[in-house]
Amino acid sequence: MLTTVKKERIILGIDPGTTVMGYGLVKQSGNKITMISLGVVKLGHLDDHALKLKRIYDKTVALIDEYKPDCMAIEAPFYGKNVQVLLKLGRAQGVAMAAALSREISICEYSPRKIKQSITGNGNATKEQVAAMLQTLLQFKETPEFLDATDGLAVAVCHSFQRTDAAGVANSNYSGWSAFVKNNPQKIKKT
Repeated sequence: MLTTVKKERIILGIDPGTTVMGYGLVKQSGNKITMISLGVVKLGHLDDHALKLKRIYDKTVALIDEYKPDCMAIEAPFYGKNVQVLLKLGRAQGVAMAAALSREISICEYSPRKIKQSITGNGNATKEQVAAMLQTLLQFKETPEFLDATDGLAVAVCHSFQRTDAAGVANSNYSGWSAFVKNNPQKIKKT
């Protein structure tokens, strides 16, 4: 009888922000997910945007060095009414991604709607509903001061729910257009 070894992996989830950045780490062993840590990086006291970006980079590198995640999942910036906010969030996301890349950690990106849908079954769920579902799923009672912490945790859990290949890499993680085209021939319109 053949037995398969179930790969364990640690996933770092990041909810980027320029006032508060949320993060969460989970350990996935087969279908079992356990919370390792969650928290926030407060940036509101810093006036200089460049200093905020440096703090995001430094904290992300520190989390990677401490917990040794196998991959990082990050929430995509959401476009609202203010394009300046989108630009700042994009920079925050880019800096966190650069930190992961500096440690050769693979990255997957998820939309806020995809994350909420994955956790609660409702893409329009509130932050409170996401936090409550995570408390049930991961069996923890602590209520973080900021919901950004559970948002970061939600990104990690969302990634753990995605279908993965034999190496544990999510199918939505592409290295470029050629990889996307190869893996999604049905989405390519031939003219």
